[in-house]
Amino acid sequence: MTAHTIEPAVDVAWSGIMQVGECPLWHPQERLLYWVDIDGRAVHRLNPADGGHRVWTMDSEPSALAHSAGGGLVVATRRGVVHLDTRTDAGAGDNDGDGDDHVDGAAVTDLVAAPYDTSRVRFNDGRADPAGRFWIGTIYEPRDRPAAEMYVLERGALRLAWSGGMTNSNGLAFSPDRRTMYHADTAAHRVTRYAYDVATGTVSAPQLFRQFDSDKTAPDYGGRPDGAAVDSAGNYWCALFEGARVLCLSPQGEVLHEIKLPARCPTMVTFGGADLRTLYITTASHNRPPAELAQYPHNGRVLQVRVAIAGQPEPAYQE
Repeated sequence: MTAHTIEPAVDVAWSGIMQVGECPLWHPQERLLYWVDIDGRAVHRLNPADGGHRVWTMDSEPSALAHSAGGGLVVATRRGVVHLDTRTDAGAGDNDGDGDDHVDGAAVTDLVAAPYDTSRVRFNDGRADPAGRFWIGTIYEPRDRPAAEMYVLERGALRLAWSGGMTNSNGLAFSPDRRTMYHADTAAHRVTRYAYDVATGTVSAPQLFRQFDSDKTAPDYGGRPDGAAVDSAGNYWCALFEGARVLCLSPQGEVLHEIKLPARCPTMVTFGGADLRTLYITTASHNRPPAELAQYPHNGRVLQVRVAIAGQPEPAYQE
């Protein structure tokens, strides 16, 4: 199958500049968009209907989100997993559309402490699975060996799913039939697919899904796989960090579509809007060279683009 580049209008969903925007999450009941700024230590919320925006400051780098069945958000941070209470400000005052940024100290309750050395490791990409478990991978920051791990938070208890074989855990997503889990190791430029058992929350039979070129000096270097989401047809949409693009891959790993972006460093995608056909894309600006920032002034912003196939509603974490 021949891939083709599609040129839909890429718009700015939120014009603020983040250091490392990550983990966009569309809340299907609230119809609001959440995301994090990892290095900025903040959780953001946007009401696309009126432009109302709110940000909660955190005491530790947040990296992954899931909405909780009991309300609020479950947030993976460097120091552990916490619950963020977003409900107390859900009235008319916080989504007034005036463009002001409302900043709050986070109403945080600790759930579980980090199971690793926080001076060398932090939680990174994560997502709730169809049964309501919260899967969270880590990033091994020395990057001198593949020592990252995958954890699962299930009804308040954290367990280790696997250890090693990756350096920067990313790209976690689940197929619509609940039989496949996708996972990327950004450092290895690799996406793997696993057989997934929704009843037990276990994975097996890893297979290479897509290997990307790792030669960053090549003139046609296309970036490395970062965060991802799967649409309702089972296609895997992946942000290519330093590639200025998002790819849509078929369930067989073939490139179906490529969306060029006005930001070089997209980090993750999610499907939102009432029809789940708005693709929201977080991006990063931290430690980018001045020439790149001049060429890609939207680095660090949240972007959006309309797509033909709807996404899947994100499941809630079951407490």
